[in-house]
Amino acid sequence: MTEDRLIDIEIKLSRQEDLVDALNDVVVRQQKQIAELEVLCAALARHVQNAGETTGEGRPRHEPPPHY
Repeated sequence: MTEDRLIDIEIKLSRQEDLVDALNDVVVRQQKQIAELEVLCAALARHVQNAGETTGEGRPRHEPPPHY
């Protein structure tokens, strides 16, 4: 009886270790994805900021057109 309980506990512990390893892999992948998204978001913010500072012709908005 005691040996069966010990085997059951060892099986449960082994399954928990596998689950913890799997969850750790998920967390690592998510952290990498978050880091990539932060870089992408920063680049997009810079792009939007730069687009707001220039006209469609590539000139800054505060610069008068060449015909003045």
